[in-house]
Amino acid sequence: MTPVRTRMPLGQIPLGRIAAWTLLAVAAVATIFPFYWMVRTALTPAADLYSDGVGLLPENPTMINFLRVLGLTSQQEARAAGGSGAKVDFLRYLLNSFVYCGLITIVQTQCCAMAGYAFARLRFPGRDLVFGVLIAALMVPPIFTLLPNFVLVKNLGWLNTFAGMVAPSVLMTPFAVFFLRQFFLSIPREIEEAATLDGVGGWGMFWRVVLPMSRGPLLTIGLTTAVWSWKDFLWPLLTGRDEKTRVLTVALGIFQQQSPNTQPDWTGLMAGSTLTVLPVLVLLIFLGRRLVESLNFTGIK
Repeated sequence: MTPVRTRMPLGQIPLGRIAAWTLLAVAAVATIFPFYWMVRTALTPAADLYSDGVGLLPENPTMINFLRVLGLTSQQEARAAGGSGAKVDFLRYLLNSFVYCGLITIVQTQCCAMAGYAFARLRFPGRDLVFGVLIAALMVPPIFTLLPNFVLVKNLGWLNTFAGMVAPSVLMTPFAVFFLRQFFLSIPREIEEAATLDGVGGWGMFWRVVLPMSRGPLLTIGLTTAVWSWKDFLWPLLTGRDEKTRVLTVALGIFQQQSPNTQPDWTGLMAGSTLTVLPVLVLLIFLGRRLVESLNFTGIK
């Protein structure tokens, strides 16, 4: 028989649990509210932006801001709606963002996995010293390496190319190598010894045994890398200002500068920002549950 579950009376719920749920609710609201307000502003007519700036819902919701950002309206219609007449070549910049984000995510995750496995299992002279230097790089702020990387990319003639945009971060990052190395160390050696007895070599061990067992950590690194590269702004701004390599974050900054008014085109900017966030949101919705299931399967806590 299925046991009958009884609810705990409200007076018997521990205060610690109530405080934890309250804190969680406050954190959730604080996290979601900026995104909600961005969408609300995008749905607000420019003429009502300041007069209708208190209510949680816009009084006269409209999709005109999305249409004019996407270039689906004429300049006269865009200016009549309170915009500047500027538009974003959204599909082109979306494709550029996918290329930039995809190259970094796929190549970096793979290279970090190989490096992490080498530090975890292989023995070679100076291994611990090299790993220590790599971990020390975590303490170097990225802004310190910005100028040397820019000079290097410029000297190579890679400005306004995807090669120059992804060069500083496409191979590996210290945190990802450290994270994956710690997971590889937790894999029982008996599994690899059994595979060796079956005739599996070094490359086969990594590709056929270790990687299938590491789906959770690899998905974690892949998602964090994808989100970071998708929202990156400063480096693509310096190295990819050309139309053929411009990503969405840079395009939104240029869209803001194109406003001839003294005030930025906030409604259009929020509409463009909402469209920019949607791909990452869809990615998290479809892969978030799989990520949790993979982590539970691999025993990551």
